[in-house]
Amino acid sequence: MKEALKKKVSEFPRGPGVYLMKDARGRVVYVGKAKSLRERVLSYFQPANPPDPKRDLMLEEVEDIEHLETASEVEALLAEARLIKDTQPHYNIRLKDDKSYPYLEVTRREDFPRVRVTRDPKKKNRNYGPFTDVYGLRQALTIIRRIFKFCDCSLDIRADDPKLRFRRPCLYYYLRACSAPCAGRASKKDYRENIRALTRFLDGKQQTLIRNLKKKMEQAAEEVRFEDAAKYRDQVEALEALAKRDLTGIFPVPEVLEVDPRRGLQQLEDIFEVDKQLRTIEGIDISNLGPNEAVGSLVSFVDGQPFKSGYRRFRIKTVKGQDDLAMIQEVVSRRLRRIREEGGVPPDILLIDGGPGQLHAAEKATEEQEAEVPLLLSLAKQEEIIHESGLSIKSSFHHRTFPGIYMHSTFLCFKE
Repeated sequence: MKEALKKKVSEFPRGPGVYLMKDARGRVVYVGKAKSLRERVLSYFQPANPPDPKRDLMLEEVEDIEHLETASEVEALLAEARLIKDTQPHYNIRLKDDKSYPYLEVTRREDFPRVRVTRDPKKKNRNYGPFTDVYGLRQALTIIRRIFKFCDCSLDIRADDPKLRFRRPCLYYYLRACSAPCAGRASKKDYRENIRALTRFLDGKQQTLIRNLKKKMEQAAEEVRFEDAAKYRDQVEALEALAKRDLTGIFPVPEVLEVDPRRGLQQLEDIFEVDKQLRTIEGIDISNLGPNEAVGSLVSFVDGQPFKSGYRRFRIKTVKGQDDLAMIQEVVSRRLRRIREEGGVPPDILLIDGGPGQLHAAEKATEEQEAEVPLLLSLAKQEEIIHESGLSIKSSFHHRTFPGIYMHSTFLCFKE
């Protein structure tokens, strides 16, 4: 590669973007993306370690390098996929068999179109890709779905289905990453509006999309539809904040996250300033199955891994009606009493589904059974806030809250 070309590259911006390598005839032979355009492209001027003959062969043909700067890594990822599809570069050889590499597919002909990653895209749907970076694509989706709140499940969701309102939303809804059309929480009109905004974003029309959302926000405010105005405002702010986001170190929603559970537990020890090593977790939730029927569920984890033989169900015995707080108190009390009777040790972390009210009910049960639980927490999923108990036997209670930290039954995750 010529010194003149190296000098040109040294003037590339340090921000994210896409670079295009061209041969002597001006044909694009390779397209790549970068977190830092200058650093990434300059790396081609250094010998590969270990040696890479295919890379060297490609560089022999390169006579020019152009770049396209983007506002964020997410936009760079999408731009790379569009350019590869349009130019079919020779040295993106691993993409020759398109179906071997992932696409982002937006379904059509459905009341509530779904968005999913697939290696077998259907022509009847709207497809984006292929993508060279599977991990980067899934990381980007983590951010994007929090803005557009799309659905990716396999449920048959029809707008005229009267049973929708009886369904319970999945975890994505409580993490504000899906609008839950499967549970009747989003109308067909509102959901499709979100999908249209998503496709504009994927088509590279981010600025047009932001302008349209601002107009809708202003119109909604003028018509005193403040809830709609707030929704559009949040989308605008999230899109504008994309430029500050990095695809490394993002903590996605738990279903797509791979982390070291032990490291997560160590982070909890640091955050909550616990002196002992945390190893066991038990989580308790209440499910109301009907007006007069409820059940308590307990899940158990050891060193961050599911301990399924420790899972339990509790049929509510002493509470009449739908008193969630009293049910929490009953289940926690029965669980701790059983541990004491069997000569066992309480879990290092007892996690209750709910807010301060549920936490206080668990505190009462813990005091009743005179049990010492190192860390008693409650999780308000919708607000993504963890409340910590300052339980001390025969003393007053005090609480701390930790916004921005959320937990899932399998993983411990920490947001930026």
